[in-house]
Amino acid sequence: MEVFLLVTVAWVFSVCLHEFGHAAVAFKGGDYTVQEKGYLTLNPMRYTHPVFSLVMPLVFLLLGGIGLPGGAVYINDHLLRSRGWRTATSLAGPAMNILLALVLCLPFWLGVLDSERAGMIARALAFLIQLQISAVFLNLLPVPPLDGFQALSPWLPPEVRAKLLEHSTVAIWVLFLVMWYVPAANHAFWSSVFAVTHLLGISPELGLQGWRDYQFWR
Repeated sequence: MEVFLLVTVAWVFSVCLHEFGHAAVAFKGGDYTVQEKGYLTLNPMRYTHPVFSLVMPLVFLLLGGIGLPGGAVYINDHLLRSRGWRTATSLAGPAMNILLALVLCLPFWLGVLDSERAGMIARALAFLIQLQISAVFLNLLPVPPLDGFQALSPWLPPEVRAKLLEHSTVAIWVLFLVMWYVPAANHAFWSSVFAVTHLLGISPELGLQGWRDYQFWR
């Protein structure tokens, strides 16, 4: 239960940080409305969408241990000064996940925690690191409405972009089904996550132990 509470609270913070990244870069790029909407904050209540803020992140986290940032900031693309700023705004969210993953690695790198020993805090942090890495990989997929698609969309013909966005809800559910029911896709995704975790000096097995602790009801 302790790991569940720690990871859930930290994950909510990471969602806010992800969305703050989008808002901060959009503000810098010319969208002054993000300040008026209250997005330049880490208050989770500012980033609420019934499907993308609540349902999808919980489903991904509870069933698959995948980090899907679920906040929703509404950027006024027409106020951004260029297509480059639109792309930068989209990529700023995953950049925050990368930054947070590195910060979470510090206790291991500094020797405060031992990645080879399965203490509760170590297991929880290792799982959180894997969540951040999975969030980066998942969000950079060019699937609407994920950040990878949003980063590419300014460079697409407007009619193509609009058509693809019309089907964004279907696309995200198809991705969900592929991730769970296509073994090759699931294996490729998690192999990539574990490889990066290992490169960061964190034991992937420790993250898996944290994931098992998180599912305390099993």
